[in-house]
Amino acid sequence: MTATLLVTGASGQLGRSVINHLLDTFKVPAARIIATTRTPANLADLAARGVTVRQADFDDTASLPKTFEGADRALIISTNELAIQGKRREQQLAAVAAAGKAGVKHLLYTSLPNTEPGSPVLFAPDHYDTEQAIKASGIPYTIFRNGWYDENLFMAVPQILASGQWYTSAGDGAISYGARDDLAAAIAAGLASQTVDSKTYTLTGPKAYTTAEVAALVTEATGKPIQVVQLSDEALTEGMKAAGLPEPIAKLLVSFDAATRAGGLGMVTDSVETLSGRKSVSLKQFLEANKAALAG
Repeated sequence: MTATLLVTGASGQLGRSVINHLLDTFKVPAARIIATTRTPANLADLAARGVTVRQADFDDTASLPKTFEGADRALIISTNELAIQGKRREQQLAAVAAAGKAGVKHLLYTSLPNTEPGSPVLFAPDHYDTEQAIKASGIPYTIFRNGWYDENLFMAVPQILASGQWYTSAGDGAISYGARDDLAAAIAAGLASQTVDSKTYTLTGPKAYTTAEVAALVTEATGKPIQVVQLSDEALTEGMKAAGLPEPIAKLLVSFDAATRAGGLGMVTDSVETLSGRKSVSLKQFLEANKAALAG
């Protein structure tokens, strides 16, 4: 294959991992990889390996077509702009339009499971509208609906272990946690492939777990007991605000629990292993390997 592959958000954790898999797992020559980022200096190591590094600003729509110039297959990694509602949607729609103007032949995008209208996740519409724009562009596409990363637990578990209590409104809903690097390997495989068919994959871990089951695994790994406390969405939101979280962030986090409770994050597929050709890391393995970080 001689296609030129482009990855946006390449200085982020997922983007960097995708590029590492392109180089090291799938042996794509560095000369055929373009890495774009707002901060090119952060990718000096990739530039040293021969990867083309470009500055990309999704807010500067006039410059975006040049960012995608020369790319045959382009992966748009969803941006992390959450502070201003609707801004991420605007950024991503601009990137899709720019990729079309630049003549990209296959467009890939990292989305969210069950983005359709009605999803409790507050930023689901950003993903849904981007998916629709990609489909309307006429460019063949691969959409990766990424499930919850194991690494997301780093944001909450240290505080949970410190207090011994896990406040949640997820009920008996489950999440199919997957290791970020496993998902990155699957995405890299899709980017490096020669497929021209349009497909949508939901990328998940190998098993779904309720909050109580995750708590039990964390306790097993760390030796620290956790009491799971079920609350209403409203009570959980107020508790987060009382703990110092801004209301928009509290509502966003609670929307994740609402989606979990509704079954929106519990789907389990074999797409990660099928695409990557390797066995996924289990949540238990991940927690054991990272118990020091989880303990804070």
